[in-house]
Amino acid sequence: MSRVTLAQWQMLAAVVDHGGFARAAEAIHKSPSTLNHAVHKLEEQLGVDVLEPVGRQVRLTEAGEMLLRRARQLIENADALEDVANRLAEGLEAEIVLAIDQIFPPDALARALEAFSASYPHVRVQLHETVLNGGVEMLQDGHADLLVSGLAAQGFLGEPLVTVAFIAVAHPDHALHRLARVLDLRDLEQHRQLVVRDSALRQSLDAGWLKAEQRWTVSHLDTSIDMLERNLGFAWVPETRIAEALRAGRLKPLSLAAGGRREVPIQLIHRDQDRAGPATRAMARHLHEAARACLPDEKV
Repeated sequence: MSRVTLAQWQMLAAVVDHGGFARAAEAIHKSPSTLNHAVHKLEEQLGVDVLEPVGRQVRLTEAGEMLLRRARQLIENADALEDVANRLAEGLEAEIVLAIDQIFPPDALARALEAFSASYPHVRVQLHETVLNGGVEMLQDGHADLLVSGLAAQGFLGEPLVTVAFIAVAHPDHALHRLARVLDLRDLEQHRQLVVRDSALRQSLDAGWLKAEQRWTVSHLDTSIDMLERNLGFAWVPETRIAEALRAGRLKPLSLAAGGRREVPIQLIHRDQDRAGPATRAMARHLHEAARACLPDEKV
């Protein structure tokens, strides 16, 4: 068991920070004799001198510098712990669970999480990257506090968040591009389509055009994009996820007569908005703000 108390370390830090016992006593509302006794008791318990006189002031010894440096970590952790306890007493959640469809722009998600972290650094975040009905299933099962999805969730009301454009693309050297003409769906049927698997465990569904004779199904949107850049198929993917690949010429939109571009409205859905805690409400606000900031030219 530790012999030195946290209060003793705090009083030592105050003496050092304020340059002496008198100023420290005034700053933290303790008597100079109380501080003096606390520091001398600390030295006696540790068997090490932590302060030495310099004129009318005091300074840390070499051993004192090392000890106080580590003690400050304890002080900061204790302050943080009290802050967390106070927030919990006020109804702050210890953790929030997000189910975010993979089609939501990653830049917007990163910005929202960064802003949330600055305000609520001690609230844990469980992030589930879902596909299609997977996030809806989590919400309905009570396993997510917030859902970002392109699908409606029966029994829940959603708030419009952002509209994501999907475009049909393939590698510039893909056989479909070499046809050098406007394409129709019959052309696509002869080539491999890349699709992302629904992450739902019970009621998975297929979405989009799925009539290609060859089809590869993957679990993550990033895998599909990687395969596209390796010229292994064609797919409809969110434009925001491949903007850099399009600019760099690694991917090219398919010249479809119809259906080459479609827009999917994304919603933000609370499990229970009336009972949502301050952290959940803050996360919802940051998601809205991040969507607007990252997609200024999109419909939000």
